[in-house]
Amino acid sequence: MNEKTTLKRSLGVWAVVALGLGYMTPTVVFDTFGIVSKMTNGVVPLAYLIGLLVMVLTAISYGKMVRVFPDAGSAYTYTRKTLGPHLGFFVGWASLLDYLLLPMVNALIIRIYMESLFPSVPVWIWVVGYVAIVTAINIYSMRSTSGLNTILVSFTILLMLSFIVIGSIQLYHGMGEGTIFTLQPLFHANVEIVAVLTGATVVAFSFIGFDAITMYTEEAKSASTVPRAIIITVLLGGFIFFVGSYFAQTLFPDLSVFHVLDDTLPEIGLYLGGKIFQLIFMAGAFAATVASGLASHASVSRLLYVMGRNGILPKKYFGYVHPKFRTPIFTIILTGIVSLFAIWPNLELIASVINFGALIAFSFVNLSVIAYFVFQQKRYKTAREVFKYVIMPSLGTLSTGILWSQLQSDALIWGIIWVAIGLVYMIFLTKLFRIKLKSFDAEHQENNDNQSPNVKTM
Repeated sequence: MNEKTTLKRSLGVWAVVALGLGYMTPTVVFDTFGIVSKMTNGVVPLAYLIGLLVMVLTAISYGKMVRVFPDAGSAYTYTRKTLGPHLGFFVGWASLLDYLLLPMVNALIIRIYMESLFPSVPVWIWVVGYVAIVTAINIYSMRSTSGLNTILVSFTILLMLSFIVIGSIQLYHGMGEGTIFTLQPLFHANVEIVAVLTGATVVAFSFIGFDAITMYTEEAKSASTVPRAIIITVLLGGFIFFVGSYFAQTLFPDLSVFHVLDDTLPEIGLYLGGKIFQLIFMAGAFAATVASGLASHASVSRLLYVMGRNGILPKKYFGYVHPKFRTPIFTIILTGIVSLFAIWPNLELIASVINFGALIAFSFVNLSVIAYFVFQQKRYKTAREVFKYVIMPSLGTLSTGILWSQLQSDALIWGIIWVAIGLVYMIFLTKLFRIKLKSFDAEHQENNDNQSPNVKTM
């Protein structure tokens, strides 16, 4: 009997949570602090609370869908199976925008860090070296990726704790607001809700990662692993972001002390604990960025793999799993190639476009819950079912839609251009819609139902 090589099931709940937190990059709260504080007029923690509320609603929808469709592919898979292959294609295509660009942004951040330390070294050396290492680790095994990621995330969290301890001491001695217990970082007379919502669209970038862990569904040890990990990741990540931003806002209510608002992390470390702590703080940021690079690289390669397995992308290459490493080697290499574009100096616009695809994906996951449970399963006959399958996902769709409407105009323009390219590709793929988009559903279900001891399991 022919053996089918599949992804290897090796990830437990906390391994998946670590991948999610690594993807989210906890220290990004300090990188974007100056931008969001200026935008919200000094209430960064409030922007994070709004972002967390939106993400919790969406995370609940992800948890529902991943139990129904325990396949890799995330929003692409759920939309395709509930709202049709064409709409699923567009959601998957939009998701590729943020999934493909985030590994590139991580490579750029690493390049900036190394360039500041070694200005005489050509920048391409750092990008090529970093991308080569991350690509090789992802090819070797998912377990090695998650193991290294867990170490890096643990170091980052320890650094966040040290920031809180030192920050508390500095507040006690009169720095900033002069007290830990104050409502100023959450509300004051000059707060404007529209400005806070705009700030929430920026901090939403920080939460990208909880949805990415659904890509590891076919590598999780059990069916309950990923749903549990999604909720834990959102709540734990949201808690870290809120506490970090609360202390940062309390310590630095006045932005006049910062020379560079685009990335305030180095100066926060310097003002808080001197030159030595600044170096340690930057080392933690470096570790967090590498962790995010590992996790984001793994996630996008899984999305490309699923789209290839379904025939949306060339199956021979995109749907291939290496028989020894049990990883989608070609999609991992392709992600590495795209990441090499971080050699070029200006990726500011690309970073801002990431939320375009993410918020579209979030919206359609919420809509998929309604499509599946209400229209397909007819589960709307009790008040409990209406609350779970109509009200909650509707609130999730509305809230993500509001954030999407607050995106910068450049992000909307480039996002629409990306979707237009996807439309052209779909017209080519379907020969002017004369043929249906290929679907792997029937074949994949048959393989799951008829697995035998001779088939290598995930």
